[in-house]
Amino acid sequence: MDYDTFFREATQRGMRLPSARVTRGFPASLNNEALFQLPLLAMVILMLAKGNSKPAPSQLGQLVGECLQRTVAGFKGSSQDIGWSANLRIRTIKALTFLERTGLVLVEPEAAVSATSRGREVIRHVLDEEASMLAEAMLVIERSYENIRAERRIRAEV
Repeated sequence: MDYDTFFREATQRGMRLPSARVTRGFPASLNNEALFQLPLLAMVILMLAKGNSKPAPSQLGQLVGECLQRTVAGFKGSSQDIGWSANLRIRTIKALTFLERTGLVLVEPEAAVSATSRGREVIRHVLDEEASMLAEAMLVIERSYENIRAERRIRAEV
């Protein structure tokens, strides 16, 4: 459905948006965390949860941090170890809560975080846009996750 068709049908059906009332306890405007950080973390979680090897909920904050550190140019070679960041872990939990509430992931507390069919569809849509920077970043994150798993497996064998 295109933009014009949407508004034409909404007018024909008499649909109206509710008035913008500020709900007590919620900020009136979106902040940097809501606009950038949480959506990015949600996409990273979806990438990790869609594969064959599902991350455990207790390891998710560390894994997201390690993947971002290996992927984002600003963190490569940095002395900051964002995998241990308390703020990143809190934001990862917020992103995971969002994904669970929207039905994009299933969280099995002692087992794993796995993407639902809707979650896989979102990722598939992102990856279909091969030339986009987001698709490239998600593929690098997926590769980083596989490398982290391989490194941990090798360390466990040694």
